[in-house]
Amino acid sequence: MQENATPRRVLALSSQVAFGHVGLTAAVPVLQRLGHRVTPLPTVMLSNHPGWAHVAGRPVTAQDLRTMIDALDQNGWLARHDTILTGYLPSADHVDLAAELIVRMRDLRPDRRVIVDPILGDAPKGLYIAEEAATALRDRLIPLADVITPNRFELGWLTGLAVDGEGAIVDAARALPAKVLATSAPFGPERTGCLEVTGTSVRAFSVPLQSGVPHGVGDVFSALVAGQCLTGQALGHLQALISLSLGHDHLRIVETADSWTSAPSIGPMWSRMR
Repeated sequence: MQENATPRRVLALSSQVAFGHVGLTAAVPVLQRLGHRVTPLPTVMLSNHPGWAHVAGRPVTAQDLRTMIDALDQNGWLARHDTILTGYLPSADHVDLAAELIVRMRDLRPDRRVIVDPILGDAPKGLYIAEEAATALRDRLIPLADVITPNRFELGWLTGLAVDGEGAIVDAARALPAKVLATSAPFGPERTGCLEVTGTSVRAFSVPLQSGVPHGVGDVFSALVAGQCLTGQALGHLQALISLSLGHDHLRIVETADSWTSAPSIGPMWSRMR
């Protein structure tokens, strides 16, 4: 966690699984291990990640979530949150709900920090939510974000711009109205990483490209960002967790927490102003 960062209360809106570590089931233990309090609101509840042979479950309707949020508000708890994290939103109704929630919470306190992980799809498969939901996320949710954490495919889809190299990724990121942490950036053979892009600066962080990584690393990364980790700190934690999880079916978030939380930051390989 960022040095001297104070504990936060994070409201997280994403998927939840009964087994494994993706969506909220990844974000919640990560944030809690960093000392933050989390209020998880599941947009879908599944037995496990749908990449496995068998999966069961269903979405939680946007109306049910609205009722839950109203109850939190009536109990006086909604106003206590400092940060909002959005992840998997399976329908345009869920996107509308997330946008309404952000506006509602900022009406209570305008300085709330909003992190949007735009979970839309990946290369080469493309979109894995309905295009209507993806379009709603682009048009209604992205303008409300303080930080956006797209992979390279998602950045290209959101902006309609080429993302085939470092310069193109920076240009695409600057077409979005927030700080962008663009993951899966190409940094040469067997390397990947993250480009941190603001209106005035760019920093590039490179890490080894590894195969056989369990599902959920994107959810962990956005949770680390929501937990006030700087980009290099988040990547240091994440790379340690990945190394400790290779060869396993699921991320080993809980059993290796002492190791990944003490991992050193990864420094930028280059940075520049403008």
